[in-house]
Amino acid sequence: MTLQKQEIDAKGRTVDDAIESGLARLGVERDAVEIEILDEGSRGILGLGSRDAAVRLTLKKAPVPEIVPEPEPAPVSVEPAQIEENEVFVEEEVVEATAVVSTPPSKPAEKAPVAAPSVGAKGLPLNAEAEIALEVISTIVNSMHVDAATSLRLSEEDNLTGERINIVDVTGDDLGVLIGPRGETLDALQYLSRLIVGQRMHGRANFVVDVEGYRERRKTALARMAERMAAKAVKQERPITLEPMAAYERRIIHMTLRDSTEVRTESTGEGNRRRVRIFPK
Repeated sequence: MTLQKQEIDAKGRTVDDAIESGLARLGVERDAVEIEILDEGSRGILGLGSRDAAVRLTLKKAPVPEIVPEPEPAPVSVEPAQIEENEVFVEEEVVEATAVVSTPPSKPAEKAPVAAPSVGAKGLPLNAEAEIALEVISTIVNSMHVDAATSLRLSEEDNLTGERINIVDVTGDDLGVLIGPRGETLDALQYLSRLIVGQRMHGRANFVVDVEGYRERRKTALARMAERMAAKAVKQERPITLEPMAAYERRIIHMTLRDSTEVRTESTGEGNRRRVRIFPK
């Protein structure tokens, strides 16, 4: 898969805070971006005239392996199921795949939606939510003329409730259009598909939509940022306020630090400005 070039601007109280904010939004580590300092910020005088630091983060392009042709290669028989995979910048998925169900890649030229299968990888029947979710996501992706495939897996058990939920994975090349800045397009896709599935089921749908492992990368990046910001709060002996986040992202921060003996967390703000604050104990 080829990574789509992405560039964002981020702000923070200090340059380091701005960089951490940008890394969390992209869901990557520091060595995966080029950093340009736009404004080092200023504390002002007695609190007057202060301004935040600003940086610009640009995702580095994934290295393209050099291909050295061999003289007169012998013909190689390739099985139909074999797929050549290019190197991608993704971290190993944390969620263990279980009962995966795949649908064929959608084809832009076809108008008919890709039908979802009715059984799982081991012949296990799908529940109603999973079957409808696969069909709905495949139809939406197909209507956007995006060449992608959908598959189903179950999440790991929730640490608090023990619940496992359906996860619809969308895979393919150049799927940045389905993710969008800070995952906003992906969140909208999940919200819309949940509404459709819920209406067809006459109930509440609670599955998750993921594209090319973005949510797992974001989860890992947020957990690491939470630990770094917790250490910073303890060192500086002051609360640290993170950027506004969606509810499920705030939950990742809370869950990461819930057993800490050095800090505590709480959510503050209203609506889409709600964020997490980390307090030293």
